[in-house]
Amino acid sequence: MTELAKLALSDGTVFTGRRFGAEGEHFGEVVFNTSMTGYQEILTDPSYNGQIVTMTYPMIGNYGVNRDDVERDRLALKGFVVKELCREPSSYRMTMTLDDYLRENGVIGIEGVDTRALVRRIRSDGAMTGVLSTIDLDDQSLIQKAQQSPHLVGQDLVKEVMPGANTEWNDGLHEISQSEFTPQASTETCDKSYHVVAVDYGMKWNIPRHLKEMGCRVTIVPGNATAEEILALEPDGVFLSNGPGDPRPLLYAVEAIRGLLGKKPVFGICLGQQLLGMALGGEIYKLKFGHRGANQPVLNKETGRVEITSQNHGFALDINTMPEGTEITHINLNDQTIEGIRHRDLKAFGVQYHPEASAGPHDSAYLFGEFRKMMAN
Repeated sequence: MTELAKLALSDGTVFTGRRFGAEGEHFGEVVFNTSMTGYQEILTDPSYNGQIVTMTYPMIGNYGVNRDDVERDRLALKGFVVKELCREPSSYRMTMTLDDYLRENGVIGIEGVDTRALVRRIRSDGAMTGVLSTIDLDDQSLIQKAQQSPHLVGQDLVKEVMPGANTEWNDGLHEISQSEFTPQASTETCDKSYHVVAVDYGMKWNIPRHLKEMGCRVTIVPGNATAEEILALEPDGVFLSNGPGDPRPLLYAVEAIRGLLGKKPVFGICLGQQLLGMALGGEIYKLKFGHRGANQPVLNKETGRVEITSQNHGFALDINTMPEGTEITHINLNDQTIEGIRHRDLKAFGVQYHPEASAGPHDSAYLFGEFRKMMAN
């Protein structure tokens, strides 16, 4: 007998479907991702900590799960919502089904949901708190739980996913990725082995893979590392990673970045760019429903070219608060929000999207080369 599952939103809407993956009950901010593929990378992205992720593509799980396409060693998201789960996947790389993978990692999945209706509601009313349950199937009880659940805004979700100690990274890009990777970023290695300290706020593993592929030595440090601790490692450059949630509570990270600016080249991605922007004096606001998917168009203002990018964020820098000396280098073509910044005098830049892709297009891989050039000059 097929088990039921329910997703209740804080606005009183309830969606009923069929359970897959783990049993239980979890709350989180309900968001959506527009990618057609790459569900394994999405599931293992720590930036989804505290969220219930809805996939807009109608069938998910058709190529199963494998050992290589992971961005972290555990799943941080709180639930997974799909229209239809493929129960007979096929791929020569597959090691298990998506159903088994979620069950093994304790994540609840729900299928049979009208995901178009759910996404339209989020687009109309904004991302909201929800409860996904296989044990409580009473609508009113679930609605009350959703309304009483803590909101993602104001929480420090980074401390739940960042590492506990410094580590050296030794893994390069996987062979299957290299064959598709942008040549200018993968074949032009460093003239010398630059040392990059990567500050891990919930970093996707494909980022240090790219840095390693350029010939750089990569040391990963926890997101709460101080400027003094980072500088003591004698880096040639500092990388600020992606991560989950609201950047505004992360004052310890902002303070550390301020202590690095002007002393070492700095490159930030996603949450890392937001924290860099805050360190420069900019302000943050929450987007209505965020940008999540592998098909987001971004204008590079310096070249005039449009890049199709992979994104996952619910907050953005306020373009009206960026201080003098900061240039806006990239703009989102859907809503004109900031997608890239650079300081004119300090060796510091960042982008809101994910040039490491995984999954997604490789239009923006050149940015790792830009970081290398900044360390060389």
